[in-house]
Amino acid sequence: MSRTSDLEARRRALLVRCDEQRAELAYRLEQIRPAAQVADWTARAPGFAANHPLAWVAALAGIVALFRPRKLVSWLTFATGAISILSRATALLKLFATLRSLRQGFR
Repeated sequence: MSRTSDLEARRRALLVRCDEQRAELAYRLEQIRPAAQVADWTARAPGFAANHPLAWVAALAGIVALFRPRKLVSWLTFATGAISILSRATALLKLFATLRSLRQGFR
């Protein structure tokens, strides 16, 4: 009888442990579900994701990548050229601003 009661006690303890692990696993799976992540992200920054232009660009790029990968490759060349031009224009604007501040300092 002692052996049977020990096995039953061990079985109950294991069932309790399984229930705890099941609850923890359900909690963790709920955290990594995409809908929960999006809800958490939008709760931290309300209105930011929906109205930000880079979010829309990223969404469009994702859709294009899914349906037309060749078109994405052609857009990448355009995007790298545009970024190059923008970075050069930014460097020139900074240079002009620095020169203007130096010239105003001499007056």
